[in-house]
Amino acid sequence: MSAGISLFAEWQRRISAAADNAGKLDAFREAALDVGRRIGDGFDHVEAVDRLKGMALNHSWFGIGEPDIEAMIGDGLERAKREDAPSVFDDMEERWERDDQQRARKNGKPPDDKAGDKAPLAGLGEWDAGDDADLPPPRGWLLGNSFCRKFISSLLGDGGTGKTAARTLQALALATGRNLTGEHVFERTRVLLISLEDDHAELRRRVLAARLHHKIELSEVNGWLFLSAPGITAGKLMTINSKSGGLVVGELAANIEAVIVKRQIGLVILDPFIKAHGVPENANAEMDAVAQMLTDIATRHNIGLDLPHHISKGAPDPGNANRGRGASATKDAGRLVFTLSPMSEDEAERYSIPPDDRRDYVRMDRAKLNIARTAGPAAWFKLISVRLGNATATYPNGDDVQTVEPWNPPQTWDRVDGVYIDSILTKIDHGLEDGTLYTHSPRATERAAWRVVCEHGPGGKSEAQARDIINTWVRTGLLVEVKYDNKVTRKPAMGLRVDREKWEEIRRDTTAKGLRV
Repeated sequence: MSAGISLFAEWQRRISAAADNAGKLDAFREAALDVGRRIGDGFDHVEAVDRLKGMALNHSWFGIGEPDIEAMIGDGLERAKREDAPSVFDDMEERWERDDQQRARKNGKPPDDKAGDKAPLAGLGEWDAGDDADLPPPRGWLLGNSFCRKFISSLLGDGGTGKTAARTLQALALATGRNLTGEHVFERTRVLLISLEDDHAELRRRVLAARLHHKIELSEVNGWLFLSAPGITAGKLMTINSKSGGLVVGELAANIEAVIVKRQIGLVILDPFIKAHGVPENANAEMDAVAQMLTDIATRHNIGLDLPHHISKGAPDPGNANRGRGASATKDAGRLVFTLSPMSEDEAERYSIPPDDRRDYVRMDRAKLNIARTAGPAAWFKLISVRLGNATATYPNGDDVQTVEPWNPPQTWDRVDGVYIDSILTKIDHGLEDGTLYTHSPRATERAAWRVVCEHGPGGKSEAQARDIINTWVRTGLLVEVKYDNKVTRKPAMGLRVDREKWEEIRRDTTAKGLRV
């Protein structure tokens, strides 16, 4: 067997096969000693350390941290320098081959004369679909279509749009089992919210703001919501070795997994994703390795794993998963990807929101849902400023911190019932006082039919909503465009009249059922 990849693959197989952690530790020490004796035979000291450390941390064999693993590697490599003895690997090859042969006989398989030359194939774990009679278990949905066990989710948005506030409220919904966001809580779940951008004091402020506004008592989150703002001390998921350019597994994954096990976590929110690794975000292969590590964690521990992420520069594009910054591997790894965008000027006009207030409203759109229906309306939230009540002599007003609450935009047809419809249609059919008729032309001013909706319909309708109502009635034939003699201009003109037969149908059905299609 040659040094390099085959050597590490064989050691990896032998360590994984050890019965317990003690056996794995002993095998790993032997691996470090053997690799130390082989430095120079196809790889150098830096590569040896990186591969050994990555092999150990990526598989979480021992349940110990990176410093202890580095110490074990260093001890093995130093011993290899001092000792002038044949490689442990060479001495063990015959024994390993005998073990393989004995295992094959025990399993009723013919012995392989070349079993010691290469590691046995792990296999694919395939099964016969014809034997698959039982129903598979349902997916482990947690909150609406936002979070699901064993899957990666993400929320894409510009800085300042409210990503953290939205995810904080969703975390509280899961931790309390309460419908705080308009999404169904499938099961009350312990949540680990990791802030890699704010310190612990700011994270506490954000959670307190949401608790105060939504009247959540401490007893409701006790034992269910766990917060972390570890800063740089927790390490990274992966970094790049400055000398070799290879990937180096950091301590963050091991630290997260330790808390998952200790606290019985069901959802981890890692906010923001860019702070969780030290890999160039446009490097597709490297980002794919980071994403695979997180996918493995989610699968191994049966948890949901969420990665709020920034978008690339440009105008907001609700529902576009490709707007996420960096390599496509990041987007591809996510199975439940949403976008968060501020209200546009057109939306503000449609919903009668003052222009200066429109950024207080954000929409959450489905962007990429591999395991659920992508189509569906946006969920709206309103950004709320909450007074924390933490005043001091120096800061007599204390802090005002942002949270969110669900917001339902006014619907075009809300409260447009039979009485209002009759009043609007009567006025349109009568026309203006000078005998001219109303029109649905987008360039019309005084004769614009949408003005009648605003004046004679239920209050609060915007111009855009009023236009939508008129255009719907024209499209369905309730309002028809007719040619008439304009007495003001003394010229033929086009105007709107009401279809009498359809109008009678409306009067018989005061609920106006079917008018909106």
